[in-house]
Amino acid sequence: MLQPVQPRKFSAASGRFAIIASEYNGRYVNAMLRSAQRELKRAGAKDVAVYRVPGAYEIPVIVSRLAGISSGTSEITHPEPFSAIICLGLILRGETVHAAHIGEAVSRALMEIQVKSGIPVIHEVLLLENEAQAKVRCLGTKHNRGTEAAQTALAMARLMATV
Repeated sequence: MLQPVQPRKFSAASGRFAIIASEYNGRYVNAMLRSAQRELKRAGAKDVAVYRVPGAYEIPVIVSRLAGISSGTSEITHPEPFSAIICLGLILRGETVHAAHIGEAVSRALMEIQVKSGIPVIHEVLLLENEAQAKVRCLGTKHNRGTEAAQTALAMARLMATV
């Protein structure tokens, strides 16, 4: 059951955030991107980098690079790591299992990058059944996954700074 987005108070003045957004299904992803940026700005985030990739499948390679994971190792090479990395994409199921394969591969890769790097990777690469679901989760304000992704990034950045 979908839960409405709850307004939250976060401060992100010292946080450094990245957003990787796919261009495929741009109407929906762009709406999530705008919502995520708006939420980060509202929290006072001053350092937000946006990277666009062709589709959902390309998101993990950019996340890996931004997280400083090189050559399949877990060595962090970035001088100032991101506080959190937000991943936005939309995969709509079709008549074949291709969408499920893409969704599973992206999910697994993002989880592995997060664990290896120690940088929160916020997974909002949605695998949905149809455009009606996409409209509810991406275009509106009541259940917007872009807003939720930014709120999660802010919460995780705050938590990671304490552990």
